[in-house]
Parts: sequence; structure tokens; C-alpha cells
Amino acid sequence: MTHVQTPQAGRVHEIDALRGFALAGILIANIGFFADPGYAVAGSLPITDGPVAYTISALVLTKFYILFSFLFGYSFTLQMRAAERAGASVRARTARRCLGLFALGLAQGLLVWVGDILTLYAALGLILLALRGIRPRTAVIVATVVLGALTLFWLALAALVSLDPAAATSASDPAEADRIMALATGGPLDVLRMQRELYPPLAASIWLFQGPTALAMFLLGLAAGKTRLLEEPGRWAHLLGRVQWVGFGIGLPGGVLFALTSGSSGPVELLGLAVNGLTSPLLTAAYVATLLRVVRRFPAAGRALAPAGRTAASNYLGQSVLACLVFTGYGLALAGRLEPIAVMGVAAAVYTVLLLLSAWWLRSHRYGPVEYGLRRLTNWT
Repeated sequence: MTHVQTPQAGRVHEIDALRGFALAGILIANIGFFADPGYAVAGSLPITDGPVAYTISALVLTKFYILFSFLFGYSFTLQMRAAERAGASVRARTARRCLGLFALGLAQGLLVWVGDILTLYAALGLILLALRGIRPRTAVIVATVVLGALTLFWLALAALVSLDPAAATSASDPAEADRIMALATGGPLDVLRMQRELYPPLAASIWLFQGPTALAMFLLGLAAGKTRLLEEPGRWAHLLGRVQWVGFGIGLPGGVLFALTSGSSGPVELLGLAVNGLTSPLLTAAYVATLLRVVRRFPAAGRALAPAGRTAASNYLGQSVLACLVFTGYGLALAGRLEPIAVMGVAAAVYTVLLLLSAWWLRSHRYGPVEYGLRRLTNWT
């Protein structure tokens, strides 16, 4: 099968399909917090309770922001090439784009979704800009060191807690969780109050705990982009089966351990986090290899996902808006009222609606609405 690009010059079909796929996983991971915002009180992952929650913890949580971060790093190299072709400053363009992402993330965090990651991506984008001259091999080594250091941190913390149980993080207050739920399902002003209260501490938690892994994935994406890995399928197509064997063989047990230990107290949960930090990238790689094999064999699958990938920022923000309209006092206020399987049904409906809207929009527009604004700011002259 020959390499296929979308009609828009400069776009890579595989990247758009992967980004569209990543959006599905991000929605599944995030919607649990909309459905029960009490989980956000302690800045923790949803408690694994029941088969749906266990499955999401094992297969989805922490897996798809890894993929999204990798693709961000890869896309950075495409943007660098575009700036060079246009004779524009890579530094100025990237700085303006990161400024736009930061503003979008801040608005999203204060108004719609307290788990915003765009501000983190904006900050890491500036770090990536400073490291843009790094060699691919060096980028891979640095990323590996970051992931290894993070694992050692969790292991050391687990050892500390095992020696001094008082050092363990205390459980969240059920009364506080109930108060947050009341705000989420109250009127619009109550929702805004909840956003204002929860966003700063949760954003700090995301920066602290997801930041190192996201940076490592940015660097791996940068290395892959510099070597044009996804643009030359002939280099990796024969390796996809091996990636699946290794990724699923190691990543799935790691995901199961993560699910079983999440919500535990003391060193057991920290051990699960340490193992998950190493196995999540492998499971994500297996997902990528599987999707690439599917897209190569059934190109229609890639064409179905690509519109969401081409309008990823619009879809990411759109997911938050639609979830808010379903679960908070901005709309139906269904938080706390739906069973987990029904919440997954809402996620499927939201993703399908946005996928169809993306395909419809791109029939008459080159860029999504948010992408258009970011592009205008990025290319400002």
C-alpha cells in the first residue's frame, strides 16, 4: 500500500488518523470526572469500582495523553518545516502558538473543564522550541532518562511510605466531594464557582505528575518527526507485529496492575504508578501499531478518523463543552445520576457527533474553527 496524504498539502494521513483515535481515548478518560466531579477533589484518578471502571483504568487512563503528547512533538517538526518553507521565524511562530494554546487552556480550565492540559502543552512547547536543535538519538536518550527517573521517584516514594505510613496521602473528604457535586449540578454560577475552586490545584497536579511523561513523549515525537518516521511507512510497516507483541505482552499486565492498585492506600498504589509509568508507553505503542495496521489494510478506517485529527483542538474543546452540557448545571446536570456503562454511552455519542461534525465542516473549510484562530495567530505578520 502506498503512502496516502490528505488533500491538504503537508498533512500526513497517519498522523491525522492517530490523533483522531487519541481523542477517543482522551474523552473516555476525562468523562468520568464530568460524570462524578467529586473525584477531582483530591486530584486523583477515578476509583476503580466495577468492571467498567477497572477496564478504563487498565486500558485507557494515562495511555492516550501519552499518544497525544507524542503527536504534539511530531507535529512540531512539521510546523518547523512549514515555517522554514515560508521563510518565517520558527521561534516567533511557536511562541505565538504556545501563547494561543495557553489562553485556550486557561479559558477552558476556568469555564468548562478543570482537567485542562493545554496550558501544560503550551509550556512544554516552549521547552521543545529551546531543544529543537537536539539530535534524534539524544532526544530519545533524554526521554528514556526522564521516564526512568519518574519510575525511580515512585519507587522511592513507595519505600518511604512503607517505612512511615504517616507520609501517605490522606483520603479525600466525602463531605467535600458531596459539596463539589452539588456545585456541579447547581446553576451556571455554581458551576463557575466549582471551576474556580478546583482548577488551580488540579492544574498544578497535572503539571507535576503528567508534565515529565508528557515532556518525554514530546521528545520522542520530536525524534520521530526529525527522522520522518510516520511519513515513510516502508521503514516501520514490517515491525508493527513485533511492537504489538511486546506492547501488549508487557503493557496489558502493567495496566491490569495499575487498575488493581488504583485507590489503594500506601506503597501498593505507588508501586502500581511506578510500573504503569514504564508499561503505559508500551501499551500505547501497541495501540498505535494496531491502528496503523488497520488503516493500512482498511484505508476507510483512517479516512473516518482523520477529520477529527485534522480538527483536534476544536474536538478537544468540543468534548469538554458537550460533556458539560450533559453533566453539569450548564445543561442537563446528570452528574452522579448515570451508571458507568451509560456514561460510556454518552462518551460514544459525543465522539460520534463531533466526528460527523468534523467531516461535515471540512467539506467546506480547510481548518477547524479553533485551528483557524490558532493558525492566524501563529502566522501573524
